[in-house]
Amino acid sequence: MKFRLPFLKNPPLVAVVRLAGAIGMAGRGGLSDALLAPVLDKAFRRGKPDAVALEINSPGGSPVQSALIGAQIRRLSDELSIPVYAFVEDVAASGGYWLAASADEIWADDNSVLGSIGVISSGFGAHVFLARQGIERRVHTAGKSKSMLDPFSPEKKEDVARLKTLLGDIHDNFIDYVKSRRSDKLDTKADLFTGEIWLARRATELGLIDGIGHLKPKMQERFGDKVQFRRYGLRRGWLSRFGLELTQDALAGIEERAAFARFGL
Repeated sequence: MKFRLPFLKNPPLVAVVRLAGAIGMAGRGGLSDALLAPVLDKAFRRGKPDAVALEINSPGGSPVQSALIGAQIRRLSDELSIPVYAFVEDVAASGGYWLAASADEIWADDNSVLGSIGVISSGFGAHVFLARQGIERRVHTAGKSKSMLDPFSPEKKEDVARLKTLLGDIHDNFIDYVKSRRSDKLDTKADLFTGEIWLARRATELGLIDGIGHLKPKMQERFGDKVQFRRYGLRRGWLSRFGLELTQDALAGIEERAAFARFGL
């Protein structure tokens, strides 16, 4: 075990936090603020690191959890004056890009997929199937807007309009965050907020990332060849370690796989 002794000049230390997977609601698997808060706190505080590096591989997910995780990263960075560098692997899209934008600099592999700065809501409609089976859907509410987009009832125009307003507001929040974090780096002539995705070199030209670079060589370039790395990440439960995943974990895995598949991964 190595110790950083106060009376010796220790080599630079970079704490590495792995953020891999879909971003979901707390308690439903994937990345969430509740799970990551203690991990991030340790990474920023333990051993007085010179920087924190984020290994990101996420297709996105919950906008709320993305915002909470990003805010936690920024609070710790500002409080402790520790720079944050993001290194994108396969994908940092939608909420995954939100996490990357919480860093002071974003680096990626040539083949990394980035962007998807938009908001999506998907579901299904089963009212025709129910009608064919002779099943009648009954919903009673107090408040005319209480039941919205019930998948077992016909879609209503007013419900769709209400949903689009909500999605638009979340999209505006996403755009504001990206602009605040990337500021004058962004290409102001390009339309960056349509939900489109790009590979890393095009993303660099657009100002969405700072360039092509991998974690170890980039940190050695910044902090010298003797830089040390200390890794942090979410621990798998003991059931998962023995291959005894619960049904909920299996379903979450299928959902996560589908999220990555949207980007050809």
